[in-house]
Amino acid sequence: MRFDGMFAIAGREFRSLFASPLAWALLAVTQFLLAWRFLQLVDEFQLYLEPLLVQVNSPLGVTDLVVARFLGDPTLLMLLLLVLGVLAMRLITEERRSGTLQLLFSSPITATEIVLGKYLGALGFVAVLLSLWVLMPLSLMLGTSLDLARLAAAAVGLGLMAAALLAAATYISCLTVQPGVAAVGTFGIGLLFMLFHYGAGATADNSAVFEYLSSLSHYDNLLTGSVQSSSLAYFALLIIGFLAFAVRRLDALRVQS
Repeated sequence: MRFDGMFAIAGREFRSLFASPLAWALLAVTQFLLAWRFLQLVDEFQLYLEPLLVQVNSPLGVTDLVVARFLGDPTLLMLLLLVLGVLAMRLITEERRSGTLQLLFSSPITATEIVLGKYLGALGFVAVLLSLWVLMPLSLMLGTSLDLARLAAAAVGLGLMAAALLAAATYISCLTVQPGVAAVGTFGIGLLFMLFHYGAGATADNSAVFEYLSSLSHYDNLLTGSVQSSSLAYFALLIIGFLAFAVRRLDALRVQS
């Protein structure tokens, strides 16, 4: 299979995102809010936690009490879901609303190339966004030492979770022509995968099932620096599964047209 069409679509999607004020607004607003939260955690560590750690001679440090808390903070996770919901409004939904999807169907481009191109273009934007987020804890190296291996594992975990939820957003974007429905659906399914984490503690009989289905459980493993093959397989299955569903949906839409 030739992938010229996929790369062309990915490049167009990436450029069009940065050509719109919405993308810059997302970058600015999320960066401002998370910078505020990050500085709160740093101040809390310097004023209260660090003196206490010295008194009790605790092995915990800034990586545990600032970096891990920041990257696992509910504010960060909710902002990630918000960004993915906004991206879902564009992807395939916008192509269907504007009628340009029919032009893509009439070209010698497969549904797989369309889905992967749209996904990779949006993933490029998400990578820029997450890089800005990760730079905040990395900036602590200017004044203290960090466990870089653990930070790298946490960054990989955040990237994998974002990539998996973006794949879900791509599929949901194929299901509707209403941007609001695509955004709400993406936010809902992303929140559902996170809430499975709490279902594991509520039901003892199926706790192992809920624990594996929860994206937070696997992300928490990577936050602690534990890179497990089961967590990597989990995110890979989500990405491949949702993208495969999106390809099948586009094939069905092509037949209907």
